Amino acid sequence: MNDQDSRPNLWIKWMETLDGLGYITAGFSFLLLGMVVFAHAWYTFLKTLASGVLPAALTLIHDLLLVVILLELFRTIINFLKTHIITLEPFLYICIIASTRRILTTGASMYWSSSRWFWPCSWHARAGSRARLLGKRNGGQNPSANCTKDVI
Repeated sequence: MNDQDSRPNLWIKWMETLDGLGYITAGFSFLLLGMVVFAHAWYTFLKTLASGVLPAALTLIHDLLLVVILLELFRTIINFLKTHIITLEPFLYICIIASTRRILTTGASMYWSSSRWFWPCSWHARAGSRARLLGKRNGGQNPSANCTKDVI
């Protein structure tokens, strides 16, 4: 084997090593984000529990299902690093969990808010409260100020 044949093999091995490091970094990022979201979900749940059990529980369920999605992505990366084969099955699980997350939280939010007032107004109010939690004051305006309180 001459020097010219071994040079492309070194490049390929180097790129495969960097590819593996990229997957490892992404995997640890998913794991770290999952742990942060998990801790924040429980903190938010305990903080908002006094304002109502149902909205606090809905937010907790929504966030915990996001944690499950992140952990499933982490597990997918681990399996890829073990086998060097990407399978479709974990992505189907992620789609099912994401769909369930959306259906559960949207349906429960609509049911909960329909007993209070028209649901888009509640959505805007929740968006405004999330914006205030993130420190974005929106000029001090209440996003649900123009909503009517008609029951569905």
